[in-house]
Amino acid sequence: MWRFYSDYYSGPRPPANGIVSKTGRGQRFGQTWWGNRWADVLEELVDPNRLQRGRSYARGRRVLSLDVEPGIIKASVIGSRPEPYEIEIKLKPFDDQTWDRVFDEMSGQARFAAKLLAGEMPHNIEEAFDAADVSLFPQTESDLATYCSCPDWANPCKHVAAVYLLLGEAFDDDPFVIFRLRGRDRTATMAALREHRALGPAVVREIVAGPVAEQHEKVPALDQQLERFWSIEGDLSSGALPLEVPANDAEAIKWLGTPDFWESDREFVPLMVRLYASITRAALKVAYGDR
Repeated sequence: MWRFYSDYYSGPRPPANGIVSKTGRGQRFGQTWWGNRWADVLEELVDPNRLQRGRSYARGRRVLSLDVEPGIIKASVIGSRPEPYEIEIKLKPFDDQTWDRVFDEMSGQARFAAKLLAGEMPHNIEEAFDAADVSLFPQTESDLATYCSCPDWANPCKHVAAVYLLLGEAFDDDPFVIFRLRGRDRTATMAALREHRALGPAVVREIVAGPVAEQHEKVPALDQQLERFWSIEGDLSSGALPLEVPANDAEAIKWLGTPDFWESDREFVPLMVRLYASITRAALKVAYGDR
């Protein structure tokens, strides 16, 4: 008895080791804004019927592997034959001079590096690439060169389309995937930003302290108020400072990155973020008890 596992494909049970998509039926691939940006690119450049076939393969665990390296994506996809089809998708990486121009632009805005270290893609990141006369995301069909070992001559075939869609989920998980594809991984990106003086002391102060507060009226000099130095004015009960979970926890750790002395196999920044979160929860429990 045949069982149907997608709208368009019937056949054997999906492979147990296939990549499990996080995108449910009726949902769009790409949940973050940068994942959505990739989805926008696909909808502009790829035939909608091919994308629809690709969705059924992506959700049906047909993609066995997906590896991203500078300039190339390699994947294996199960189709109608026993042996998986081998796929390559190429996107031209930027040369060193182009990346230098991009990092020059990025170094002028401290929040770029802070967002990236926090695992987020800055909303205006594409401005830095536009200023360097390049585009982070592909703009035309010719920007993406594809190959699949299947007999389908269409470009892209449904197997390539499935990889396209799961790549959007990979972008959701790690915004540096698109950087790696363009030739710079997370480590190289942050090192370059430091070299371009994006992480100078003034910038660190800006990230940790946030925007400079508005200036208030000038306070009189201390020697002009000695007679009331020990007095209290106003009702202090309204000056309570509530303890809350910060919007961006462990910001200094995310900003400064992994120290040179770190020798563990575990990634330093994610580990410290979890520790900071645990400390925050413990502090709130001490302050307020179980809530």
